[in-house]
Amino acid sequence: MAQRRMSAWALLPLGVIGVWFFRECEKKKRARRREELVLEFRECILSVSASLKAGYAVENAFLESRADLLLLYGEHSLMYQELEGIRRGMVINITLEEQLTDLARRSDSEEIAQFAQIFAIAKRSGGNLSGVIQTSAEIIGRRIDARQEMQTVLSGRRMEQSIMKGMPFAILFYIGCTYPGYFDSLYHNWQGAAVMTGCLILYLAAYVAGDRILDKIQRDIGG
Repeated sequence: MAQRRMSAWALLPLGVIGVWFFRECEKKKRARRREELVLEFRECILSVSASLKAGYAVENAFLESRADLLLLYGEHSLMYQELEGIRRGMVINITLEEQLTDLARRSDSEEIAQFAQIFAIAKRSGGNLSGVIQTSAEIIGRRIDARQEMQTVLSGRRMEQSIMKGMPFAILFYIGCTYPGYFDSLYHNWQGAAVMTGCLILYLAAYVAGDRILDKIQRDIGG
């Protein structure tokens, strides 16, 4: 009975940990999608720039870029879906500037936000859109290339961290399999449960601290 009570009490902290872990996974998923969108956006504006040089109007150039995005990334890619949304917005007379500004807001991408601002200013002032877009694509490209190099180094550190995270569980599993009953004194009484709970708290603190450090580095490099 006492063992069942201890197991029931363990559900509460484990539930909190599960919710936190799910939120962290969602945050990382959003960051990956944002990076993917920026990469596809770069190809989009390069295609737009080429169409402008060929004599297309800017709105038509964005619509024409769908064909290139379709070949490069497929119809389910993020930027292709955004271009489809832009096409539908043009049908109901939503300006391209408004839609790019909305994309920048929803994507939370610094690169897309800067492009949207520059594009809106150039469009209103009647500037050289082709030159503006080409220059913006080159700047975004250089920033992406530099960030990807740093991301490669950071990925190696994340891999090392993942291995270290799994080591305690691997050791526990190995000992539990090779010496059955070795941990009974730590899991079937209050004293042992308190010791293991303390160890779990220390492990989680190290887990969170490591993730926070790498996440801060990720933010500093713009990822």
